[in-house]
Amino acid sequence: MDEKEIIYTSPIYLQLREVIRTKIEEGEYQPGMAIPSENELAETYGINRMTVRSAIEALTKEGLLRSVQGKGIFVVGKKYQRNLDILEGFTQVMKSKNASPKFKILQKNTRQAGKLFADLFSIKEDDEIYYIKRTCYDNIEPVSIEELFIPEYLVPKFHGIDLTVFSIYEIYEFYGIKLEKAIQTLDITKLNPRDAKILEEDEDAPVLLFECISYDEKGRVIEFTRSYTRSGKSDYSVDFRI
Repeated sequence: MDEKEIIYTSPIYLQLREVIRTKIEEGEYQPGMAIPSENELAETYGINRMTVRSAIEALTKEGLLRSVQGKGIFVVGKKYQRNLDILEGFTQVMKSKNASPKFKILQKNTRQAGKLFADLFSIKEDDEIYYIKRTCYDNIEPVSIEELFIPEYLVPKFHGIDLTVFSIYEIYEFYGIKLEKAIQTLDITKLNPRDAKILEEDEDAPVLLFECISYDEKGRVIEFTRSYTRSGKSDYSVDFRI
């Protein structure tokens, strides 16, 4: 349906609801990205804001949209099941502890894979990958600094997704990526002066360095992560079985 092609034969908000739904289904409004504001939609279709709000609220109740105060209305899209007993992200861990996970994006850009990541992700050296560096907070205290490397071909619209609204796992769900397993290593290291200041640690203080390679159900490597975690803020357990 083209812009301004709303035919007033049924409640207007229901017609707008279906216009927005169609744009989501056809990919014009991508998962994780913001749709036009209430004012923009009202102006585009020549209707009032209350009507627009009713349409958005209907789609929000269906789980297709998410309203974030001060940021906008975001497309959620279809959800997929995963086993969180096996793989958990920072958001899931914090919520399980009744804490409020928060993130601050320090860097977000694309770069060429180079030999190391080309070999890891089974892509070409000049293929693009996403690099994200962010601080993870438990309520108001910094807990860790994460570096994530993700092949661009897996999430082609990643650059337009607000990572302070959606978790990495939610983004994978949007694109039907089902995490199957992860291989994780643990080491002890020290932070550079800038990162030490961000985590409110002394430069000589040891931190836990986790490196994790994540695989999907197709056996593809979909993510490489480095996490520098304050040793005084975390404990971990390993369940060995024979």
